[in-house]
Amino acid sequence: MKLDILVIAAHPDDAELGCSGTIAAHVSKGYKVGIVDLTQGEMGTRGTPEIRLKESAEASRILGLAARENMGFKDIFFKDDESHQLKLIQVIRKYQPEIVLANAITDRHPDHGKGASLASNACFMSGLRKIETQLDGKSQDPWRPKFVYHYIQNNYINPDFIVDITEHWDTKVASIMAFKSQFFDPESKEPASFISSPDFLPFIESRSREMGHRIHTKYGEGFTIERFIGVKDLFDLK
Repeated sequence: MKLDILVIAAHPDDAELGCSGTIAAHVSKGYKVGIVDLTQGEMGTRGTPEIRLKESAEASRILGLAARENMGFKDIFFKDDESHQLKLIQVIRKYQPEIVLANAITDRHPDHGKGASLASNACFMSGLRKIETQLDGKSQDPWRPKFVYHYIQNNYINPDFIVDITEHWDTKVASIMAFKSQFFDPESKEPASFISSPDFLPFIESRSREMGHRIHTKYGEGFTIERFIGVKDLFDLK
């Protein structure tokens, strides 16, 4: 299946927290969007890999994803090295996305920066014909996405552009709340974590409101770029 947009996320729920409004906006326009989670988030304070896979499936349904898969890399211990790059190249060549959305280039959690680097390097390397990969016993053609953008996560990064997600805010919230094991629940018996604080989801809304405010809308999601974006018409800029 060829995708228009592939989101690469270090952990299940990274995509939902960082760019699910953008995902929903593009799905609503008929684009095919998929997510590849690099790990099962097994080192997280709350939940289990099995629970998080079920939560991922529910979030995928809410967002209307065309595809989602989990690479099964080791949470916190995966690296941006040859073995991981080759596995991710297989996936990029499998889906042949025009655009890749990847983790924040730097963030509180070290996996986010590593995930950003791994995704960026794999996207470039995927276009090199002398790197040979196979899928289901068949050789894969080289493929390089046209653009790699990085969503902004916990730490504030000044965005290069912002997507208006106002019409899709409720979908974003619903996709986040699909990961109910991870967020505030007064009846939960599991240990508290950084994101299970009752203040965390209001922070996510505040960040989205801040991004929206900067482009004169209610809610927005910010992204950084790896190379300049070109336009032929100044009126394409909103």
